[in-house]
Amino acid sequence: MTRIALALALGLLAGCTADQPNKTAGPATGRWLTASGNLEIEIAPCGEALCGTVVKVLANNSMAEPGKTMAADTPSPLGMKIMTDFKPDGDGQWSGSIFNRENGKTYDCTMSILAQDQLKIRPYVLLPLFGKTQVWTRVVATPSHS
Repeated sequence: MTRIALALALGLLAGCTADQPNKTAGPATGRWLTASGNLEIEIAPCGEALCGTVVKVLANNSMAEPGKTMAADTPSPLGMKIMTDFKPDGDGQWSGSIFNRENGKTYDCTMSILAQDQLKIRPYVLLPLFGKTQVWTRVVATPSHS
Protein backbone atom coordinates (compact mmCIF):
# COMPACT_ATOMS: atom_id res chain seq x y z
CA MET A 1 0.00 0.00 0.00
CA THR A 2 2.81 2.43 0.78
CA ARG A 3 4.30 2.13 -2.72
CA ILE A 4 0.90 2.75 -4.30
CA ALA A 5 0.35 5.85 -2.11
CA LEU A 6 3.84 7.16 -3.00
CA ALA A 7 3.23 6.54 -6.71
CA LEU A 8 -0.10 8.38 -6.52
CA ALA A 9 1.44 11.30 -4.63
CA LEU A 10 4.26 11.62 -7.19
CA GLY A 11 1.73 11.43 -10.01
CA LEU A 12 -0.34 14.21 -8.46
CA LEU A 13 2.74 16.39 -7.97
CA ALA A 14 3.81 15.87 -11.58
CA GLY A 15 0.31 16.83 -12.73
CA CYS A 16 0.35 20.02 -10.64
CA THR A 17 3.69 21.21 -12.00
CA ALA A 18 2.63 20.46 -15.58
CA ASP A 19 -0.36 22.77 -15.15
CA GLN A 20 1.73 25.72 -13.93
CA PRO A 21 1.42 28.77 -16.20
CA ASN A 22 4.29 29.53 -18.56
CA LYS A 23 6.49 32.09 -16.78
CA THR A 24 7.26 33.88 -20.08
CA ALA A 25 3.56 34.58 -20.71
CA GLY A 26 2.43 37.94 -19.54
CA PRO A 27 1.04 41.26 -20.70
CA ALA A 28 2.73 40.96 -24.12
CA THR A 29 0.61 37.98 -25.12
CA GLY A 30 -2.37 38.61 -27.34
CA ARG A 31 -3.00 40.17 -30.73
CA TRP A 32 -1.16 43.28 -31.88
CA LEU A 33 -1.41 45.54 -34.93
CA THR A 34 2.02 46.39 -36.36
CA ALA A 35 3.10 50.04 -36.59
CA SER A 36 2.68 50.00 -40.39
CA GLY A 37 -0.88 48.69 -40.05
CA ASN A 38 0.01 45.79 -42.34
CA LEU A 39 -0.29 42.80 -40.07
CA GLU A 40 -2.08 41.49 -37.02
CA ILE A 41 0.35 39.41 -34.94
CA GLU A 42 -0.61 36.86 -32.28
CA ILE A 43 2.04 36.76 -29.53
CA ALA A 44 1.83 33.56 -27.53
CA PRO A 45 4.05 31.18 -25.56
CA CYS A 46 6.07 28.74 -27.64
CA GLY A 47 8.10 26.48 -25.39
CA GLU A 48 9.93 28.60 -22.82
CA ALA A 49 9.71 31.74 -24.96
CA LEU A 50 7.20 34.00 -26.71
CA CYS A 51 6.70 33.95 -30.47
CA GLY A 52 4.64 36.05 -32.85
CA THR A 53 2.66 34.66 -35.78
CA VAL A 54 0.83 36.57 -38.54
CA VAL A 55 -2.91 35.92 -38.07
CA LYS A 56 -4.28 38.59 -40.40
CA VAL A 57 -2.95 40.55 -43.39
CA LEU A 58 -4.53 44.01 -43.57
CA ALA A 59 -2.35 45.96 -46.01
CA ASN A 60 0.95 45.92 -47.87
CA ASN A 61 2.43 49.31 -46.95
CA SER A 62 6.18 49.82 -47.17
CA MET A 63 7.91 50.45 -43.83
CA ALA A 64 11.10 51.65 -45.56
CA GLU A 65 9.25 54.09 -47.84
CA PRO A 66 6.12 55.42 -46.10
CA GLY A 67 3.28 56.12 -48.51
CA LYS A 68 4.38 53.40 -50.95
CA THR A 69 3.03 49.89 -51.38
CA MET A 70 5.35 46.88 -51.19
CA ALA A 71 5.39 44.21 -53.86
CA ALA A 72 2.86 41.51 -53.04
CA ASP A 73 4.18 38.66 -50.88
CA THR A 74 4.32 35.23 -52.45
CA PRO A 75 3.40 33.16 -50.60
CA SER A 76 1.15 35.11 -48.27
CA PRO A 77 2.66 35.93 -44.87
CA LEU A 78 -0.47 34.52 -43.18
CA GLY A 79 0.67 31.95 -40.61
CA MET A 80 4.32 33.10 -40.80
CA LYS A 81 6.19 33.19 -37.50
CA ILE A 82 7.93 36.58 -37.60
CA MET A 83 8.91 36.80 -33.90
CA THR A 84 10.92 34.02 -32.30
CA ASP A 85 12.60 33.14 -29.03
CA PHE A 86 11.53 36.20 -26.99
CA LYS A 87 12.62 35.62 -23.40
CA PRO A 88 12.47 37.95 -20.40
CA ASP A 89 15.72 39.81 -19.79
CA GLY A 90 14.65 41.90 -16.80
CA ASP A 91 12.78 45.13 -16.14
CA GLY A 92 9.71 44.03 -18.11
CA GLN A 93 11.62 43.58 -21.33
CA TRP A 94 11.97 40.57 -23.63
CA SER A 95 14.70 39.89 -26.20
CA GLY A 96 14.47 37.71 -29.28
CA SER A 97 14.47 37.90 -33.08
CA ILE A 98 12.11 39.49 -35.58
CA PHE A 99 11.81 38.86 -39.32
CA ASN A 100 11.31 41.81 -41.68
CA ARG A 101 9.32 40.44 -44.61
CA GLU A 102 10.02 43.58 -46.68
CA ASN A 103 13.78 42.96 -46.92
CA GLY A 104 13.92 39.28 -45.93
CA LYS A 105 16.27 39.90 -42.98
CA THR A 106 16.06 38.79 -39.34
CA TYR A 107 17.07 41.23 -36.61
CA ASP A 108 17.75 41.04 -32.90
CA CYS A 109 14.88 42.75 -31.15
CA THR A 110 13.67 43.93 -27.75
CA MET A 111 10.05 44.17 -26.74
CA SER A 112 8.38 45.88 -23.77
CA ILE A 113 4.96 47.12 -22.71
CA LEU A 114 4.52 50.90 -22.89
CA ALA A 115 0.88 50.81 -21.77
CA GLN A 116 -1.82 48.17 -21.57
CA ASP A 117 -2.56 48.68 -25.26
CA GLN A 118 0.92 49.62 -26.57
CA LEU A 119 3.88 47.35 -27.26
CA LYS A 120 7.33 48.79 -27.93
CA ILE A 121 9.25 46.80 -30.55
CA ARG A 122 12.88 47.72 -31.25
CA PRO A 123 14.64 45.74 -34.00
CA TYR A 124 18.35 46.49 -34.20
CA VAL A 125 21.75 45.60 -35.64
CA LEU A 126 24.57 44.90 -33.13
CA LEU A 127 23.18 47.03 -30.26
CA PRO A 128 19.69 48.39 -29.44
CA LEU A 129 21.24 51.85 -29.90
CA PHE A 130 21.38 51.04 -33.63
CA GLY A 131 17.69 50.30 -33.99
CA LYS A 132 14.36 51.87 -34.71
CA THR A 133 11.47 51.81 -32.27
CA GLN A 134 7.99 50.85 -33.43
CA VAL A 135 4.84 50.99 -31.34
CA TRP A 136 2.30 48.25 -31.93
CA THR A 137 -1.30 48.58 -30.74
CA ARG A 138 -3.26 45.86 -28.99
CA VAL A 139 -6.14 44.51 -31.05
CA VAL A 140 -9.29 44.48 -28.97
CA ALA A 141 -11.34 41.35 -29.52
CA THR A 142 -14.80 42.05 -30.79
CA PRO A 143 -17.58 39.82 -29.52
CA SER A 144 -19.02 37.50 -32.14
CA HIS A 145 -22.78 37.56 -32.63
CA SER A 146 -24.30 34.13 -33.04
